[in-house]
Amino acid sequence: MTKTLRSTTALAVAMGILSTPALAGMEEAREFLDTEIGDVSTLSREEQEEEMQWFVDAAEPFQGMDINVVSETITTHEYESQVLAPAFTAITGINVTHDLIGEGDVVERLQVQMQSNENIYDAYVNDSDLIGTHWRYGQVRNLTEWMEGEASDVTSPTLDLDDFIGTEFTTGPDGNLYQLPDQQFANLYWFRYDWFNDEKTQTDFQEEYGYELGVPVNWSAYEDIAEFFTGRDMSYIEGEPSSVWGNMDYGKKDPSLGWRYTDAWMSMAGMGDTGEPNGLPVDEWGIRVNEQSQPVGACVDRGGATNSPAAVYAVDKAIKWLQEYSPPQAAGMTFSEAGPVPGQGNIAQQMFMYTTFVAPLVDSDAVMNEDGTPKWRLAPSPHGVYWEEGMKVGYQDVGSWTLMESTPTDRAKAAWLYAQFVTSKTVDVKKSDVGLTFIRDSTINSEHFTERAPKLGGLVEFYRSPARTQWSPTGTNVPDYPKLAQLWWQNIGDAMSGAKTSKEALDKLCADMEDVLSRLERAGIQGDLGPVLNEEQDPQYWLDQPGAPKPALEDEEEEPETIPYDELVQSWQ
Repeated sequence: MTKTLRSTTALAVAMGILSTPALAGMEEAREFLDTEIGDVSTLSREEQEEEMQWFVDAAEPFQGMDINVVSETITTHEYESQVLAPAFTAITGINVTHDLIGEGDVVERLQVQMQSNENIYDAYVNDSDLIGTHWRYGQVRNLTEWMEGEASDVTSPTLDLDDFIGTEFTTGPDGNLYQLPDQQFANLYWFRYDWFNDEKTQTDFQEEYGYELGVPVNWSAYEDIAEFFTGRDMSYIEGEPSSVWGNMDYGKKDPSLGWRYTDAWMSMAGMGDTGEPNGLPVDEWGIRVNEQSQPVGACVDRGGATNSPAAVYAVDKAIKWLQEYSPPQAAGMTFSEAGPVPGQGNIAQQMFMYTTFVAPLVDSDAVMNEDGTPKWRLAPSPHGVYWEEGMKVGYQDVGSWTLMESTPTDRAKAAWLYAQFVTSKTVDVKKSDVGLTFIRDSTINSEHFTERAPKLGGLVEFYRSPARTQWSPTGTNVPDYPKLAQLWWQNIGDAMSGAKTSKEALDKLCADMEDVLSRLERAGIQGDLGPVLNEEQDPQYWLDQPGAPKPALEDEEEEPETIPYDELVQSWQ
């Protein structure tokens, strides 16, 4: 704070306008800004202090309150829980406990609160994948109405919603905001740029496959590259391993296995329809909706695509690559166990990497150069043979603050203050520096990240490009994410283990999904927004219609295509 501002504060205290707790809060805020934020912010020091002063003042009615919030365990949320939560408590006097649990557990707790109407947590960071659920059930606070009405006194004047890059994914078809983005990451193709650019490696690949080694545009090229690198001795490059793998994935029968497929693997294969941010009328889950956005089916005989030829192709390819081109232990790994493996230095490429794992990667000596630049790069994931222009190209997670209607108003207001604090412009650049999960346009385009971009392998370039909007979370076709998501890992797990063929597993999956949709329809709890299932017809009827579900191709292999990475990055700018 400037001398003028400090003397004004002192005068206000002397006159009894500003309370002693408020003064103490600002002293804590200055200490926080000095020791934690510094100039790693898009705001000047004076602007930072003004923003903190607002939090101190707005929090005064809630001082001494204990609140509990929850999120999944990733680097960004660890920073919030361990650094920002204690700072918020010191500054505002609101005692916040920020729990970190598995993503599946977050969804489970949320579901229990929805079903019981009892307050378990005062706020959740849950994925915008649940937007269809939240919009239909009416059990979360409509933030547009909340900010304008009941919470107008605790909504920051510097929140600046227009600066958030993910609000289109947390907005319902009614135009209202239901969740506030807190962290955002995409899944992108990851590869060893140093290996791909090595002259001997390039020559050997050209001789064996007849085309240039580069970023694969389609799955045929990805498979060739996976085959080429698997078992290859890379020790002709100093310090590199004598045997590497051409693919990394995971296959354990675990809730995270379902995310692997609903998080756009099926759309990258080409299962759904064209349309952004999600395919319409058939999305990346294979769920078809009518013109009123009501789900009408998931199986092909109702117009869905979850068990379509393109879906079978998608799962068959994943199983083949997992078995033939991945480390043997990968089949028994979960999402969180598999994520750090490329950082160990023996993986050539990964079809998609959740960029939340970039933060740990930059700390790995095995995949970083001595000057701090990466040996790897990020690029768009290749697409399958059923994919066509205009279809979704990948997934983007938007973990977002969500306030339940069952949370008492005073507790919700206190939690809303914390949600705004951890997403504020004061702290956002520093938080993004730690977790690399960007939510604000001003942060992405800050001078700080211009300087850091060369050490992040294309991540900043991706988020600065218009292309980032082509990656999207689960959309509004999914009417009950908690109930439907659990069906995916259970059924896909049967295909992964060999207990069922991909087709058998997907037939069971879509039937299970339609059982849930049917129960929702009979219950009528989602009103005019709920499912209205189509009558079953001969699957050929739907396969003969334009778009998804698509008939089987006679040849599911296409001409492999690659592109030089530097040319690709140029197209983002």
